[in-house]
Amino acid sequence: VPVPKEVDDTYIEALKKLTLSKEAVAKCGKDLKLVYTPVHGSGYVPVTRILKELGINVTVVKEQTTKDTEFSTVAVPNPEFKETLSMGIALANKIDADVVFGTDPDSDRLGVAVKDDRGEFVALSGNQVGILLLDYILGTLTEKNTLPRDPVAVRSIVSTTMTDAIAAHYGVEMRQVLTGFKYIGEQIAHLEAEGHPERFLFGFEESYGYLSGGYVRDKDAVVASMLICEMAAWYKGRGKNLGEALDDLYAQYGYYFNKVDSYTFPGSDGMEKMAALMETLRTELPIAIGGRAVTGHTDYESGIRYEDGEGKTPTGLPSSNVMEFRLGQEGSLVARPSGTEPKLKFYYSLRAADRAAAETAYGEIKASVEDWLGL
Repeated sequence: VPVPKEVDDTYIEALKKLTLSKEAVAKCGKDLKLVYTPVHGSGYVPVTRILKELGINVTVVKEQTTKDTEFSTVAVPNPEFKETLSMGIALANKIDADVVFGTDPDSDRLGVAVKDDRGEFVALSGNQVGILLLDYILGTLTEKNTLPRDPVAVRSIVSTTMTDAIAAHYGVEMRQVLTGFKYIGEQIAHLEAEGHPERFLFGFEESYGYLSGGYVRDKDAVVASMLICEMAAWYKGRGKNLGEALDDLYAQYGYYFNKVDSYTFPGSDGMEKMAALMETLRTELPIAIGGRAVTGHTDYESGIRYEDGEGKTPTGLPSSNVMEFRLGQEGSLVARPSGTEPKLKFYYSLRAADRAAAETAYGEIKASVEDWLGL
């Protein structure tokens, strides 16, 4: 049964209410050089419609607009991988575009590639897109003096801690929730129940999921696409592209390095091995990791956050088999096992003066973790 036209119309109108820079779009929207691919998915119609109605010019990868259940033009229909955006990047190089973006088949996740200082396209991580969007939303609302009272943004506990620094800069509460966008949706519901839905501004996960506004309870790549394009227009009006904008944020807040390492434990006792490692993380608490002092930790299973010398506080979150270790100003790492397979993930969020220093710190901390756990 076709979706009634009024449902689409209502959705598009909801998106329009979330636009932030009509002036920038009016000035630069038609001159933008953006390339979009829906990767044979459902994003094609709503993304191109909202951009057209806002007056933002976009060039679409025509070969990837067709309905193709085999996704025959890509190895994997996941736009978080640069390879999936390769046709878009080729087109962007041909027309000298600045930004390539793509939505996944069900259009809830967004991948973005931008030009680096050598003019080559690099794929942004989910954390980097989240950083750009958060700063753009909070900065624009602050500039217009339309930031709501007691504003709230939400991230998952495994997403970059750089967002905490950005939120603090603008006086915005950054709430942390367990992995899974339903938990971000719950925060929106709580604010609605309190009678203040306008307090929610932005939610994101490092796994390429973003949401501005509370009209849905899940990540939405259509609104994220709209905001990415609008943000590109806003920065173009200031003589910058998105790659330069990201560099500016690193210069302001420090370089944050985010990396996920996965360890798989094969065999019939794989789940037991992983459980034993999580028990080690809980019971053999280190005073330092990779030469960095552990300033606190959180056991999300017991729901307790421990701060060095300052006691303990409840997380207020549902119980989850996750451990976090904080390393002061240098960042944190989170250990999270899969619930369905013998795979243990470590999420690193590290802060340093520049990328080289951050990568050095990551190498030292990772080696320390592997030595500690025998990985």
